[in-house]
Amino acid sequence: MVEIIATVESIEQATAIMPYIDTLFFGEETFGLRLPASFSREEQSTLIQMAHQAGKKVTIAVNGIMHPEKMTLIPEYLRFLRAQAADQIAIGDPGIIYRMQQNPECALPFIYAAETLVTSARQINFWGRKGAIGAVLAREVPFDEMKDLAPQVDIPVEVLVYGATCIHQSKRPLLQNYYHYTQQTEEKNHKRGLFLSEPKKEETHYSIYEDSHGTHIFANNDLNLMEQLLELTEHGYHTWKLDGLYTRGTDFVDIAALFAQAKAAIEANQLTPAGAMDLSAQVQALHPQNRGLDTGFYSFDRDDIK
Repeated sequence: MVEIIATVESIEQATAIMPYIDTLFFGEETFGLRLPASFSREEQSTLIQMAHQAGKKVTIAVNGIMHPEKMTLIPEYLRFLRAQAADQIAIGDPGIIYRMQQNPECALPFIYAAETLVTSARQINFWGRKGAIGAVLAREVPFDEMKDLAPQVDIPVEVLVYGATCIHQSKRPLLQNYYHYTQQTEEKNHKRGLFLSEPKKEETHYSIYEDSHGTHIFANNDLNLMEQLLELTEHGYHTWKLDGLYTRGTDFVDIAALFAQAKAAIEANQLTPAGAMDLSAQVQALHPQNRGLDTGFYSFDRDDIK
């Protein structure tokens, strides 16, 4: 069975997207990386209850790099999530595993989500032996390597199939420093739509924003693997992530519905290349007009990215 995981930006969007997905992904900005919205504790409790009533799961983003001031807050947050019956958390900092070992009353099932660090079966299985029930594969792994990796892993591997790809994160407040230097006062969050362009390449569009985790820069184009879904499932990749950081409101819900349609067709052995191409075109039509779409590193030669 394929699992579709989707981010959410509001309780209203969560209500609308629930019929098309299996797992909601959300959290609060203090602990979670690159979320479409930061939810209050009350809102998180509401979302967990809504998901469970609909027969869905929740994954809570606790995947930031936790410097000491944040790490001290982790046990209290995990106790809250456990009391609310959150299904699992996504983590990237091994210090959280240590915290859960030292405080069993706040331990939760976890998915290892360390972004660019998860690139081999050995890494994935290592964290599986440390208790991870799943792992998030780095976006930079091409399909040729994914085919080699799949038979060797012991736990499910999540693949981003739609959304923005972060290519750089720095704890430095790069935008704040720039605005101080230029004596400007500007908003720095992801809703502002800021981006960088390469010199003499005005068409390039590297989205950038800043929050308490630092500065985040994204790939020139967002990812759409609709036409690769059948190939992915044939090689054992049944956990699909949809990221709505830059695709807002009902458009993201409609995109989730298209991926749910592809999932149903695959499970019924009815998805054809022409059908996948048509669904991909519909995703393109719903995608923000100022943002490009491609297949990322999927078709790269493995030697070209080393």
